[in-house]
Amino acid sequence: MTGRIVLLGATGYTGDLVLGALRRRGARPVLAGRDRTALHALAERSGGLDLAVADVTDAGSVAALVGQGDVLVTTVGPFERFGHTVARAAAEAGAHYIDSTGEVGFVRDLHRDLDDRARRTGSVMLPAFGYDYVPGILAGSLAAAGHPSPVRSLDIGYFATGPLWRGLSQGTRTTMRDGLSLPTARWRDARLVEERSASTTRAFTVRGQRKRAFLVSGTEVLHLPAAFPSLENVTVYNGWFPALSRPATVLSAATAAALRVPGGRALVDTLTRPVIGPSGGPDATERARTRTHVVAVASSAAGPATEVHVEGPSIYDLTGELIAWAATRLAEGASSTAGVVGPVDAFGLRELREGCAETGLVVV
Repeated sequence: MTGRIVLLGATGYTGDLVLGALRRRGARPVLAGRDRTALHALAERSGGLDLAVADVTDAGSVAALVGQGDVLVTTVGPFERFGHTVARAAAEAGAHYIDSTGEVGFVRDLHRDLDDRARRTGSVMLPAFGYDYVPGILAGSLAAAGHPSPVRSLDIGYFATGPLWRGLSQGTRTTMRDGLSLPTARWRDARLVEERSASTTRAFTVRGQRKRAFLVSGTEVLHLPAAFPSLENVTVYNGWFPALSRPATVLSAATAAALRVPGGRALVDTLTRPVIGPSGGPDATERARTRTHVVAVASSAAGPATEVHVEGPSIYDLTGELIAWAATRLAEGASSTAGVVGPVDAFGLRELREGCAETGLVVV
């Protein structure tokens, strides 16, 4: 490898999954975080890895982590609060950058604030390079590329098999709750618009069954229209719990209304605290009980739609493996582009598909 890999947030739940995936690929990342004691213990358990103390609220300590050609991986969220300093440090240094965010607003901020700087320094910046939202971009790209005529619309649905609710981390549950109160980015009529989350639903065929999903944000709406200029509409849906898709529409409206009154945020947090659960996330046994399934439906003015389905391991294992794959490829100098880019822009569709297959995410 030509660059070091620095893993910020290594002692957290997602960080630990990324670390395991990196080590299985033979990488020896530098472990970074603010707790020296926890970092030292983890470094010793991991075969004597190097460590570096840094706090995401201290720009200088983060900037000291990386130099030109290094790869900075961060799993420290919420990214709207803690991610900007880390991303800017990578862009300024000419280091490559990968994160595990699912916050589309944060990704839009990086495009606006850091794309030009990253291009000048040679930094490849890959936000949201995990379950959010690589499977949808892969499936959507394959469906659009395989459609017999210029594609006009892409509908992408995220599903899972197995007892998913018990296998969700506290962070995911919190993101799901907060997401109902945030606007959803959607590519509609060839422009980016914002709509209320869960304001509409759609049914998809998954393993021969019709399952309903509700409107959510996804970076597919940022990346795919540029790759396929004929696209007029790109919409992303979540169907983890099909039976709750229609109730989620009502809940989203109620949450949005509650947040408009004084004390509304505290009330929503109090009412939803029981479903947020304890810190941490599912262990390996629990994760093995669920699998990822994502479908993309490409359509045009005439002719039948083109569907592509991809399936892989649990959302958490998949995120760890995808980030580890991308980090090692960037450390090897695999990408010829720079700036805040998407998975296909960074690696090309063929290499992305092959890399996803290495992680267990395959077309079915």
